[in-house]
Amino acid sequence: MKSQNETVVQDIVGSIRRLVRAVYLDTQKMSKQFGLTGPQSGVLRNLVHNGPASSAELSRKLYVTPSNITGIIDRLEKKGLVERTKKEGDRRVALITLTRAGKKLSHALPDPIEKKFIASLADLEPEHIKILAMVMKQILNLIDTQGVEEAPLGLNPDSGALGPGDT
Repeated sequence: MKSQNETVVQDIVGSIRRLVRAVYLDTQKMSKQFGLTGPQSGVLRNLVHNGPASSAELSRKLYVTPSNITGIIDRLEKKGLVERTKKEGDRRVALITLTRAGKKLSHALPDPIEKKFIASLADLEPEHIKILAMVMKQILNLIDTQGVEEAPLGLNPDSGALGPGDT
């Protein structure tokens, strides 16, 4: 018979797997419904909420490498959702802007799972939120996530949460 600790540990690991699966399924749903990857939708959300940006700015905001953001933008441009325009006063910098189709699609995108999670957390008591934060930090320390950068979340209800790197 398993000890009580082993059962609780298995429950924790199972819960983490369910969370990862929920995020994956949310991303797959987005891909099927709108033909976008998580990072592509992150670019569209960023542009609709913050306006035109350089690829370097998008790279920093989405926590992806410059070469990766170039590929994401290239694919969005091929879909007719964004375009590159020269920045006034500095022709070396191209600004990424939404096309009419990109704006329309951006407004139709469902809220990402992170935004739903943030809204649910907001309903909890402050002490419970602190406990959850402490537990999450401990879990991340246990699996040694030092080399994994934190991706920003849209904490403002009007902003879109941004996803990790493109594949």
